[in-house]
Amino acid sequence: MMKSKTILLTILLASLFILTACQPQQTATPERGAYLGGSQGIVANFELFGVEEEGVYTIFSTETFPLEVTLFNKGEYEVQASDVMIRLLGPSQSEFSGIASWDLPNEGVIDKISELAPDGGEETITFATDALYLTDVAGIVDREWFANVEYNYKTEVIIPEVCLKEDLTDARVCDVKEAKQFFVSGAPITVTSVEEDTAGKGIMALKIKVSNVGGGKVTNQGEEFSATTQKLSFSLDDADWECKSAGKVNEARLREGEAEIVCKLTSPLTEGALSTKQVKLTLDYKYRDIIQETLRIKESSE
Repeated sequence: MMKSKTILLTILLASLFILTACQPQQTATPERGAYLGGSQGIVANFELFGVEEEGVYTIFSTETFPLEVTLFNKGEYEVQASDVMIRLLGPSQSEFSGIASWDLPNEGVIDKISELAPDGGEETITFATDALYLTDVAGIVDREWFANVEYNYKTEVIIPEVCLKEDLTDARVCDVKEAKQFFVSGAPITVTSVEEDTAGKGIMALKIKVSNVGGGKVTNQGEEFSATTQKLSFSLDDADWECKSAGKVNEARLREGEAEIVCKLTSPLTEGALSTKQVKLTLDYKYRDIIQETLRIKESSE
């Protein structure tokens, strides 16, 4: 009898194993929405000057060296040719020979990050292949190189469920006065919150908070950078709305790295209107970062 029970239990366990193996496996996948996201745009690095010694690129005073900067696109805007301008700073131009230009743009398209290209595109800008330090060296001299990197960029923000409700007492379909879900593209200028409210009967309003998270400077495309003012332009893809920031249409000034954009319907909703709609806000700007690298030059025995 005991043997029969053991056989029966074995059959039941085997059947359970087979049924379990045939079930589809459930896996948790993070919801990322329309964009991959992130807080970077163009990231720049100096290429190797020479041999690294004690963490510093080092050459002899009689050696020539390459002078190159590589650009990496770590955001979700495809950078076009001449969207980036690099200016070499630091040492006096009279100290070096072999550098044809101290200001150069990118030559081609630099792809954005994507599912298929998670590292994004890159381009190396060559300022010199055989630069030479012209001043006499006694012992060791360190020269600090800087590259000022300015580039045009965009941030896109999708708000998929804007509530268009004329009668706020109607509890159906959607709510007006609440925080809204949004998706923002990877860039150094980002959006941190979106809230919907009313600005009069039948007038919907969106309050969008913008933040500079990249650590650099920002201004309008085609304008010079200011020591005291940071600003950018913006536009909404729906002509039924007007967007302002601190009273200015389609331009925001960032204070302590932040600004608020308010978009309102230009005309009241018709009586009984009740629906949801997606809108997209685009931020346009020029961004500036600076990178630094040390070149150590040792006295040559020749």
